[in-house]
Amino acid sequence: MRHRRPRRFAGRPHTLRDWLQKQYGRKRERVKQRTARPRQPRISPRKATWDLLKEPPQAKPFLDELYRRSPQIAALAQTAREFFRIIRQRDAAAWPEWQQSAAAGSLAGFAKHLRRDEAAFLAALQQPWSNGPVEGQVHRLKLIKRSMYGRASFDLLRIRVLRAA
Repeated sequence: MRHRRPRRFAGRPHTLRDWLQKQYGRKRERVKQRTARPRQPRISPRKATWDLLKEPPQAKPFLDELYRRSPQIAALAQTAREFFRIIRQRDAAAWPEWQQSAAAGSLAGFAKHLRRDEAAFLAALQQPWSNGPVEGQVHRLKLIKRSMYGRASFDLLRIRVLRAA
């Protein structure tokens, strides 16, 4: 009786893998092609928020479908757009009505926090002053400070800030 030794593949593993892929990979690709569905384009949360607030014409089909599927989102978007309008037009007279509608909906927490500092909020709507220029200077200084972090001494930072002013 002769003993037979099992035959073993003497080649490299990637050669076998490539051959198997060539033989059976094509069938798998055909199956994937048949079952593939057209993908809906994804939209980021930030873009969706701005589309809800501004309602650009190119987003109308998306927003109509979103409002149809979720009446809660439609109500939330309407309340948010009204708040956006109040801020933009500085319409302090519309504030009490908006506050009541927001308290009854999804923006109740936001309205509650605004009520805590209602005097400041109404003053911001009614007064012509703004702290925008100050905030701009603070932002500029923070950018300079961040760009120099760990690189130089306070004296160099001071010189750079004074030179930029």
